[in-house]
Amino acid sequence: MAKVRALVLERQHELALRDIDLSLETGPGQVKIKIHTVGVCGSDVHYYTHGRIGPFVVSEPMVLGHEAAGTVVAVGEGVAHLKAGDRVCMEPGIPDPNSKASRLGMYNVDPAVTFWATPPVHGVLTPEVVHPANYTYKLPDNVSFAEGAMVEPFAVGMQAAAKAKIAPGDTAVVLGAGPIGTMVAIAALAGGCARAIVADLAQPKLDIAAQYQGVIPVNVRENNLTEEVSRLTAGWGADVIFECSGSPKAWETIMDLARPGGVIVAVGLPVSPVGFDVSTASTKEIRIETVFRYAHQYERSIALLSSGRVDLKPLISGVFQFEDSIKAFDRAVEARPTDVKLQIVME
Repeated sequence: MAKVRALVLERQHELALRDIDLSLETGPGQVKIKIHTVGVCGSDVHYYTHGRIGPFVVSEPMVLGHEAAGTVVAVGEGVAHLKAGDRVCMEPGIPDPNSKASRLGMYNVDPAVTFWATPPVHGVLTPEVVHPANYTYKLPDNVSFAEGAMVEPFAVGMQAAAKAKIAPGDTAVVLGAGPIGTMVAIAALAGGCARAIVADLAQPKLDIAAQYQGVIPVNVRENNLTEEVSRLTAGWGADVIFECSGSPKAWETIMDLARPGGVIVAVGLPVSPVGFDVSTASTKEIRIETVFRYAHQYERSIALLSSGRVDLKPLISGVFQFEDSIKAFDRAVEARPTDVKLQIVME
């Protein structure tokens, strides 16, 4: 164990920048990474404000942060595809490679997954971390650390787009223009959708999403979304609906948005069970898909960033130095409608 400086969630509502004991020994199959950039995620903020997410409860001090990029500084025995000096980003969820879920390729739903900044696992808002090399990905020279730290949330969008089985020219509807909703829209467009109708209550969020070609913003305070989708699709309905808001209310009319034979992809997680219109889903033969994090999406996400087809830089709303990490989290708690992604630079 080594005593290192980190952003520690001591308990609900209490953050501290202090020294904490963390393991930094680089074992076989592992790499040590000097952290450069860490994104502030909604789950980090939720642990700060609520002290728990579902069954995951902060019962002892925990280092926050799981969206990260940095530089390899040491490699363990058996690591051949990475070397010291490589710029990388890291997939924060580590499954049991021998589990049935992993053997089926669905490692994200392995019950044994350990995930950075999910109790009791420490996160990466600290100068160095050790991580399995197999979940560490080299960044191309034209992909910045800031973009590398955004691969993690973008991978959720990529998972949603993959689950939708998009066909070229599809019309998508995205409910919720928060960070994940916006990245889902970007991934859907990259995956072949001709347009993405993005709906939200906050006009500043819609204005940010509307920077991307193919996005059609709809302010649901001012417009009836069902009527807008009907108008834009000549009464047929959208091919793909991505529910990213996590609002139970979204499910009250979601079936009206989908065309016959369309698909609804549940991305947002409501805090309580929602009502489900089985009759309409059945009579329209609507397919329902679900998303939990991602699997096998990092390399695809990095390839899109490197190709120039996807640009996530406009989503970075503010950058803070490590010593100002608490200020960054307090800003995130404000939930400004003009903020999409806040990042912390470690060096």
